[in-house]
Amino acid sequence: MLQTKSEEYRIKNQFNELLKVCEKGKSKKNIEFVKKAFDFANEAHKPVRRKSGEPYIFHPLGVAQIVACEIGLGTKSIVSALLHDVVEDTDYTIEDINDIFGEKIALIVDGLTKIADVFNASESIQAENFRKMLLTLSDDVRVILIKLADRLHNMRTLNSMAPNKQLKIAGETLFLYAPLAHRLGLYAIKTELENLSFKYRHPEIYAELENKINIDKQRRKNFIDKFTYPIAERLKKENIRYEITGRPKSIYSIWNKMQTKNISFEEIYDLFAVRIVFEPKSDIDKKIHCWGIYSIITDIYMPKPDRIRDWVSTPKANGYEALHSTVMGPYGKWVEVQIRTYRMDEIAERGFAAHWKYKSDNSEEGELDKWIKKISELLENPNDNALEFLDDFKLALFASEIFVFTPKGHLKSLPAKSTVLDFAYEIHSEIGYHSIAAKINHNLVSLNHILKSGDQIEIITSDKQKPQLDWMEFVVTARAKSGIKNALKIHRKESIKNGKNILDDKLKEIKLHVTSNIIRKLLIQFFIKNKDELYYKIGEGKIELDNLKKILKKRTRNKWIKYWQLQYSKGSSKKKAKQEKNENEIIFDKKKPLLISENIENKTFNIAKCCNPIPGDDVIGYQENINSIVLHKTKCPVALKLNSSFGDKIVKVKWTTHKVLSFLSRIKLSGIDRLGIVNNVTNVISKQLDVNMRSINFESHDGIFEGLIDIYIQDTKDLNNLIMNLSKIKGIDAVKRIEITDE
Repeated sequence: MLQTKSEEYRIKNQFNELLKVCEKGKSKKNIEFVKKAFDFANEAHKPVRRKSGEPYIFHPLGVAQIVACEIGLGTKSIVSALLHDVVEDTDYTIEDINDIFGEKIALIVDGLTKIADVFNASESIQAENFRKMLLTLSDDVRVILIKLADRLHNMRTLNSMAPNKQLKIAGETLFLYAPLAHRLGLYAIKTELENLSFKYRHPEIYAELENKINIDKQRRKNFIDKFTYPIAERLKKENIRYEITGRPKSIYSIWNKMQTKNISFEEIYDLFAVRIVFEPKSDIDKKIHCWGIYSIITDIYMPKPDRIRDWVSTPKANGYEALHSTVMGPYGKWVEVQIRTYRMDEIAERGFAAHWKYKSDNSEEGELDKWIKKISELLENPNDNALEFLDDFKLALFASEIFVFTPKGHLKSLPAKSTVLDFAYEIHSEIGYHSIAAKINHNLVSLNHILKSGDQIEIITSDKQKPQLDWMEFVVTARAKSGIKNALKIHRKESIKNGKNILDDKLKEIKLHVTSNIIRKLLIQFFIKNKDELYYKIGEGKIELDNLKKILKKRTRNKWIKYWQLQYSKGSSKKKAKQEKNENEIIFDKKKPLLISENIENKTFNIAKCCNPIPGDDVIGYQENINSIVLHKTKCPVALKLNSSFGDKIVKVKWTTHKVLSFLSRIKLSGIDRLGIVNNVTNVISKQLDVNMRSINFESHDGIFEGLIDIYIQDTKDLNNLIMNLSKIKGIDAVKRIEITDE
């Protein structure tokens, strides 16, 4: 379908807007290059329309605008963004891009072209695609930055997609792309990706929180004006060039805090932050100036001692620098204050793209370069399962950091909960291989000792030490895991070779040599599936061959037949089970929510034990097999991972209103202890509301009590009614539903 005159006019206007913001593209040559790319992409995509019905060219234009405006990349990136879908969606090839736009543009576009390979069925296509996308990271980080812009524009236009696609894309975005943006220092993009993902995963909660924030808008502005006035007066007296802004936390971060702290919207004390951005007299003085402004603020307002965050002395891994403090403002409200220079602010908002402007050619290796090295280490072993890779990648991506010291005083950053062995591998893989213990602050500790910030570590090694399988249970860094896996693989190959030599020598002693018949007899004798496993166990000394002659003389025909009958019967039962399952296969339309029936005779769903949803909770369904769906709360971390990794098996779910089944829930109570309060609680639960209790546990200390009660409830409406009635009991301060994770 050709573009209409109205659409052509809109496309031209949007392209003109793009040209205005091409800060690095103002030379005639660069502008012509961008125009050439636009004309090419527009012509190539002309027959294609998006799900929304609008011409496809609006998408590459939107991505290019994000690349130029919000990330601040240059002409090559803008051109690549305009061309990023041409190879995948049209008849043009990478060779065509190379001939028309040059090798560099072709390399970036090639990195951005979506992977179309067929992968192992046991792995997630999304996970494998993500790994392949990251392979381009060390070649040109612009590929990842443009990919993030592509994802952001897709999220901004997600409303035209089917509900099941919205869930899949939103889950994948929250699971992988938002944290990736955070790691690359793209704070504004990370925040928007989180908010948009949250909007599609929890639309009702999003709308409720957005409404609460908007209602409070004028009152919040008045409060910020009152809070910042005395600070502004002092900064003027000091002749400091500054800007002060105040804004609420993002909707997603507010909700996330409500979940992790198990508190209500009204209980969040640092609902908004005040940012002070200033111009230091020189970059050398930035740290002194930050603390100077902190001193001015704390002269006016009392600080909260445990809420000082100094990222000026030690920047975050993504390059973020700022000084944060929480102080007691007017009306007894806590306020978070962020202090940063204009340079820090630009890097915080626009990430490493801005950082590059300030980085000289002879500067030390940057945090981005170090992080890319870590990702490269993760990608070194292509045989790893894609989902295992995702777990390792997420660890490297999101982990909080600790800072420790070598014996010579060199600073090393590691993920939180790293062990001595992780530190050893961080120094060098050979040191990791031969580690036996360590001295931390001159005290002897084991390899699995968890490190804390400020520790000074000296690794103790031995040439006789070799990596052990149980090391995998306590290391957390990708470098350590990869090093141990590689060492164990090498060791296994050596053991197999050694075992083969031992068997050859034993057979020579009885004047025989290896044959398939001898191998078959040994496999049956020791119940081993293949000869490599046999050689490995011989090499490890787990199989003794002293009585080899006697073993080979045994008749093994009956045992062999029995063994294969066992294998055959397993296969037959699987086939039979598969046939039975097909008869009960659930067929559903992924474009529509699946209505969950509580009919006991035809129950096709299971409740996930990780989050125990009940009717009324916002849930998704994961099709575990063809006749069973597992229900997870949409906020459940397991659900988020499944959503990202197995989007094709996810279905939107809605509860029906029948009250046939009861579901296990847990509530937590706290308040002032008094005689008879437990009796009051059980009376409300059992007698007034006719709810069955599974277990009840109350503890009292110094006049304050806490209680946990497991109850069988039919839906969230009944649960909320119960919580409301319990809250009315004299002495009870708080009643909350909490997750059951130990079932």
